Amino acid sequence: MDNWAIGASLATAAGTLVLAAATFIAVRASNRSARVTERALLAGIRPVLIPSRMEDPPEKVGFMDNHWVQVPGGRAVAEATDDAVYLAIALRNVGNGLAVLDRWDFMVGRRTDRTHNEPESFRRLTRDLYIPPRGLGFWQGAFRDPQDPLFAAARDAVIARQDVTVDLLYRDHEGGQRMISRFGLLPGHDGQWITSIALHWNLDRSDPR
Repeated sequence: MDNWAIGASLATAAGTLVLAAATFIAVRASNRSARVTERALLAGIRPVLIPSRMEDPPEKVGFMDNHWVQVPGGRAVAEATDDAVYLAIALRNVGNGLAVLDRWDFMVGRRTDRTHNEPESFRRLTRDLYIPPRGLGFWQGAFRDPQDPLFAAARDAVIARQDVTVDLLYRDHEGGQRMISRFGLLPGHDGQWITSIALHWNLDRSDPR
């Protein structure tokens, strides 16, 4: 009887071990499947901004002081007066989700390093700008305070037609998947400003690089 009891106990233990292993494998597979599904859903609402094409129609952009500019496709506008510096970029959203522009950062010169400033230091837009998936739109920003440390630097760079860099922080319409895209504003020979795209950073998920 003792041998039968021992054998039964061992069989029960083995069965429990097999069941536990099967449960672990099933849970692991289920978690992996859930992660894949989640990534697919996020990809479906992820925005990605680049400059619009040269052949795209111009964007009409108005500022709060009733200053208006027209931004041709694939280009930017940079204008400076004694009272303000106006900046605008024509954009295309090549992602599958709505892009909600939130903040921006400005730097004189063409930034070629692979780092960006802390998002908390970016300038907040006074209104949200929306760019539909696979659609066109624009970004706009301005310096109006002469006491702003960047006011004089931005005005002098625009007047001298120097390269400048703008980092845009945007997100999907759910408030997640924050991304920073770096744009270069480069003076063209025709008096206009050409827009280039340099880098993208993911803030809420791992970078692909």
